[in-house]
Amino acid sequence: MGHIPMKSTALPSLLIKPFKWLRKIRGFRLVYTPLLAIVLFTLVMGIILGTLHLQEKGQQESALYRELSFAKQRIQLRFANNQDTLNTINREIAASPDDSKLMLMARDQADDLVINNHEIVKVIWISDKNQRLWTVPPANAKTDWISKTQNDQAANAGLLSAIELSRITGRAAFSEFITLNLPNEEPLAKERKTIFWQVAPNIVGGEVIGFLAALYTTQGILDVIPGELKAHYRFTLLTDNDRVLSISSDRDTPKRAFSNQTSLDIGVLSPNLTLRIDTYPPPTNLTFRMLIGVVLGLCAFVIWSLWSVLKQMQVRQEAEANLRTETNFRNAMENSTPVGIRAHDMQKRITYVNRAFCEMTGWTAKELMGLTPPFPFWPDSRRDELVDKMNRALKSEVSSSMKKGIEGAILRKDGTLIQTRTFIAPLINEKGKQTGWVTSLIDISEPKKIREELAASQERFTTVLEGLDAAVSVVSLETDELLFANRFYRENFGNDSKGHFQLAHQENKIDTLHTIAQDLQDYVRDGIPTSFLYQESESEEIQLDDGSNKWYEVRRRFIPWVDGHLAQLLIATDITMRKEADDVARQQEERMQFTSRLTTMGEMASSLAHELNQPLSAISNYCMGVAKRLEGNLDPALTKEILPALEKASDQAHRAGTIIQRIRGFVKRSEPQRKSSAISEIISDAVGLVEIEAHRHRLSIASNIADNLPNVDLDPVLILQVLVNLLKNGLDSTREAYPLSSRWSAPPVKISADLDTSIFPAMLRIQVSDGGAGIAESVSQRMFEPFFSTKSDGMGMGLNICRSIIESHHGRLWATNTMDAEHTKLVGCTFTILLPLESPETKGAV
Repeated sequence: MGHIPMKSTALPSLLIKPFKWLRKIRGFRLVYTPLLAIVLFTLVMGIILGTLHLQEKGQQESALYRELSFAKQRIQLRFANNQDTLNTINREIAASPDDSKLMLMARDQADDLVINNHEIVKVIWISDKNQRLWTVPPANAKTDWISKTQNDQAANAGLLSAIELSRITGRAAFSEFITLNLPNEEPLAKERKTIFWQVAPNIVGGEVIGFLAALYTTQGILDVIPGELKAHYRFTLLTDNDRVLSISSDRDTPKRAFSNQTSLDIGVLSPNLTLRIDTYPPPTNLTFRMLIGVVLGLCAFVIWSLWSVLKQMQVRQEAEANLRTETNFRNAMENSTPVGIRAHDMQKRITYVNRAFCEMTGWTAKELMGLTPPFPFWPDSRRDELVDKMNRALKSEVSSSMKKGIEGAILRKDGTLIQTRTFIAPLINEKGKQTGWVTSLIDISEPKKIREELAASQERFTTVLEGLDAAVSVVSLETDELLFANRFYRENFGNDSKGHFQLAHQENKIDTLHTIAQDLQDYVRDGIPTSFLYQESESEEIQLDDGSNKWYEVRRRFIPWVDGHLAQLLIATDITMRKEADDVARQQEERMQFTSRLTTMGEMASSLAHELNQPLSAISNYCMGVAKRLEGNLDPALTKEILPALEKASDQAHRAGTIIQRIRGFVKRSEPQRKSSAISEIISDAVGLVEIEAHRHRLSIASNIADNLPNVDLDPVLILQVLVNLLKNGLDSTREAYPLSSRWSAPPVKISADLDTSIFPAMLRIQVSDGGAGIAESVSQRMFEPFFSTKSDGMGMGLNICRSIIESHHGRLWATNTMDAEHTKLVGCTFTILLPLESPETKGAV
């Protein structure tokens, strides 16, 4: 291909030579004359058709007004004739009030009036006292349809109002329109739906001697209009508020139907009445429509002919315009593209370069034209390499493999080196013969630098992700494929997506993820912003159920993947150690709460002991004082009964004070006040204290104490308190197991004491057994904890204090359930106490 010269910038349109302006005007007239003819022809035909339509519309409106006037005259003339007839009948009645023959003639005239006028239903002669003297036609069950349909009250009220108006004015008067409530099955319900009265007074000598009343139906008024008119028009009677009184036909009129209306004057004292006329669709005018069709067809043919001429005339100008546009577009594209383009002939000589290539090399087009390889813009160190690449690329047999381009370099005129990628294609002329090559060069210096930086950044990012102590994974929402996983994820969950769904709690929700993916893709396709859908979800803590019992803090969100599809990113951090630390902290908090409550309990016990000591001492002193005062002053028989009781009361008060002091001292962590005591006496005291409550619940206590038991160094008050507590618990368990009606068969609560010689040294063994339901396994594990109780009103301190007392004596306290003979169910529980025969302090002293 030869040299393509650079196109100069086009001059502004204002500098075009005058003959070019003339040629443009001629071309404009030549092209747009048919179009102007089309517009003018269409406009003229539209005016003609519109004029015909307006003329026809005016004729229809004139005919409508003429027919409405005719119908109005017919109705008003009918009412005038009816008024004259009523006045004639009144004159005959006034001329012969006592002549029955003349009265009969008047009734016959009224009967003729009803028969000859369809709008009048009946005529009534009413005296000046408002008494109905006769009715035409005579009232019977068939003709008196007003009373028959229970509308006589409304009709009579309207009649009375018209009579009163006529009496006051001395002229004929009309009532208001009355709408009757007629059943649909009534034959004449439609025609008699709305009625009104006309009352003509009969005045003789200035006095009213009676009234002649005619009952009209509004539907009957329309019957005055000839049937020929009603066949072409619809007539409607309306009131002032456009309420429809009657209508000549139920046929619907077209939306664009003509209508007109006028007021009806049927009397001086008549209600306002309006007559409206509406047109029905006219019959099809086949001739007129055929004429319109022929005209429209001719118009379409003429328009099509003119349009064909216009298109034919535009073809040539469009071809010329396209050629100019194509040339301008090619020049603009070549000058605006950042891609450098150069052309070579078959001798590899440069025949064309565009502006971008000149800017890329720093050489002008004039300097580059005609150059052959090696080119001066090639680096000296790579000239042989670039020549070899060019020779191989220009060979036809390998040119098809150069679609990816050839990487090279260009040394700008200012010495700057840039990296390029070159694409080569053969240049074929119109005969299909190759005349050279066209090469395109792209500056890839910046993209290459960016790629290298991206590669380094990705390497750093991957290094960070691989070093995280958290599982990072990305799963496709469409294929459920694991797209990315870091080292922590691979080591703990493998190389598939099961661990991802397990962490997301979505093992069985894959269909849901597919649905979410489809919805998000729909949002993207519809152009709706999806930034709110890509927001990170709140973190949640989950525990895996795979047997490892590990805890993870999981965060997940939806992200667009590199291929444009949606994926789910999940980050799971192992928080097992943190959860374990939280559990330990919670347990420590609970222990601190228990310690605080125990401390509060100790303070309460100290305060309670301080408050109760004084009244208990007073009770003891009063009892002893009363006993001394009574000695020698009473009958000996009474003295034997009263004095022991007072002494026992004093002893018990003293004993209660002692117990409170011991408990107070124990809570303060002081050592028990031990002394050598007989266990049999302590057991007897305990049974004596609890036996009263046992008898109250119809239960019993049995004690079995071995003989010759040695005295034991212990605090008798505290041990007594332990035994009382265990006996009371045994009574409560037995009472719950046996209802009141069957407690006669309940086994007694047993307490026994002996030596346990199975261990060395031998220890004192005390056992309390009951026949209750035993202790559940969940209760047995916690029953010695402070503040744990199975009773609704219990404080949960009894067994805890008992065990603390026994352990302070260096002993042991535990409970075992008792099974029945078949070992099928629990039949009781046994609490066992082991106490050393000698305390460690005594052994040390010895």
